[in-house]
Amino acid sequence: MKSDNPNVKGIKHMAFAVRDADTALAAYARFLHVPADTEITVFPKSQNRVALFYLGGIEYQLCQSMVPDGRFAKWIDERGGEGLHHICYEVDDIDAALAHAEAQGASLRICQACQKYGSHPHPEGWVAFLDNDAGGIEIEFMQVYTPEQLEQYQVQGV
Repeated sequence: MKSDNPNVKGIKHMAFAVRDADTALAAYARFLHVPADTEITVFPKSQNRVALFYLGGIEYQLCQSMVPDGRFAKWIDERGGEGLHHICYEVDDIDAALAHAEAQGASLRICQACQKYGSHPHPEGWVAFLDNDAGGIEIEFMQVYTPEQLEQYQVQGV
């Protein structure tokens, strides 16, 4: 079925809030054949540990806060358990996606890593978060960089 929103290209990634990325990764390795030696990356700016892998062509992120008041730890505490934290939708035009969402009553959530609202540069593209969720799942938009934009981002060291 084709989306009614021509701006949404698909799911960029799904992020799961977990207490321990190693334990969660071990479960995915046992049950879904994800490589057990999948690297867990530390992101100092956002104070997270993330195991990143693909299943069925979709990027999965198992996200563990490294501090008790971190984004994912707080989410787990508020909801009483681990689970799907957010879905990032890849869009052709992040400004158009945000304008559409805001016209429908959405408001913007701060990016915890960058402390910015609305569209702003991230390592893979421009991102923005909605303060409204869909069934308890946060919504993120990402306009992925072209190769030229990625090179410019890396050179500028934003």
